[in-house]
Amino acid sequence: MEQTALNVIAISIFAMTLSVLLGPLFHISPFIPAVTTLSVLGLTTLDGLAWNGRGITILLDILSGEQHRQRVIHHEAGHFLAAYFLGIPVTGYALSGWEAFKQGQPGLGGVMFDTTALLEKKVNFTEMPLILDRFSTVWMAGIAAETLIYGESKGGEEDRQKLRAALQWAGVSQNSYQQKERWALLQAKNLIEKHRSSYEALVTAMKQRASVEECSQALHAHWQ
Repeated sequence: MEQTALNVIAISIFAMTLSVLLGPLFHISPFIPAVTTLSVLGLTTLDGLAWNGRGITILLDILSGEQHRQRVIHHEAGHFLAAYFLGIPVTGYALSGWEAFKQGQPGLGGVMFDTTALLEKKVNFTEMPLILDRFSTVWMAGIAAETLIYGESKGGEEDRQKLRAALQWAGVSQNSYQQKERWALLQAKNLIEKHRSSYEALVTAMKQRASVEECSQALHAHWQ
């Protein structure tokens, strides 16, 4: 089950327990919190089975504050910029679960790029490490962008999972995963800092929900 769903369940149980304890003080019937909690648990379970947790994520996106939405934009702009300057085609982006749903995407949002080069079996074996390095940098660029702007990263666990899955697929020793992550994170930070003007222009464009082509033009126009 998705971590978000588990968090919702935990909060629901805690809220029910608290309401039962405080209910007599405020003359609240114990049936009200019980029914409410059971309803939330039922909907959470249904969402997990039918939508793989997308419903909860969309709801949390809608209820999230402006600071969270700005952080998401800066995170995804890091992915977009790294992909652009490393020659990996960006095919689209969504900045929330709701946007992803409206676009018909199977995921919960983010930047989508062409992974053909990584999965292509005809790629020369000597080229694979270079291709893997580029994709690793792109996956860690969201965390790098958040860290540069906010001093820390609150997202990125899914990005780390993608990187680890690629390293495993490529036959990289598990003992080297953390080293590869740190290397890719450093490369991503350096790339964003090198193209800081382009990054800021991209953030502005993504806030306006500009097209992929318009975002690419914004990056190129501020390329120094």
